[in-house]
Amino acid sequence: MIEQITANPNILGGKPIIRGTRISVEFILDLLASEVSEKEILEDYPHLTKEDIHACLRYAARSCKNEIYVELEPVAA
Repeated sequence: MIEQITANPNILGGKPIIRGTRISVEFILDLLASEVSEKEILEDYPHLTKEDIHACLRYAARSCKNEIYVELEPVAA
């Protein structure tokens, strides 16, 4: 279980968030995907911890293990 991640329908429309914040897992993943370093995230959001960021990654990895696959557009070679 990922204890740092929670969802509440009254906060951000029920998106998964880091417990005790209004920061969504999606937001942290977007930052990381945009090449914002873990160090920069922690500097900009000092109330977060490395464990919070890693919990977002674990949550995303576990979410990808479901049985539903999204069809992507083919990429031209």
